Amino acid sequence: MSGDRVVQQALEAAWPADLTPADEQVLRTLGRALLRADATGIGRAQWPVFFDAPGKAIAPAFATARFRIQASVARRNGSPDKAVVHLVWAGTDRGGTYTDLRITDLHFARTASGQKGVSTWTPQPST
Repeated sequence: MSGDRVVQQALEAAWPADLTPADEQVLRTLGRALLRADATGIGRAQWPVFFDAPGKAIAPAFATARFRIQASVARRNGSPDKAVVHLVWAGTDRGGTYTDLRITDLHFARTASGQKGVSTWTPQPST
């Protein structure tokens, strides 16, 4: 969608890159999957700490066919081991209301994976 490309370009221009391309790609992929799981319910099993905890069982608000991510960037968030994925998305909720340019920020922290020199990005709960 050409409008999404414009949103992506504007987001990148407004928020200059400060992560390695590899870290940004990993974080954008994780952020997109986590947002999709939250909005549609698909893939929630990948993040049990977010969706299986007591009091966290919320019905998905968006149908898969009516949900799309328009743009995303990942940037440092105060240190090299913290990042935020900024997502712009569109969807039609269960009530039939379509809205685009919705904004969600998801936070991640770099954690050791147990293998020497290998780290992973772990989503952090909202505060």
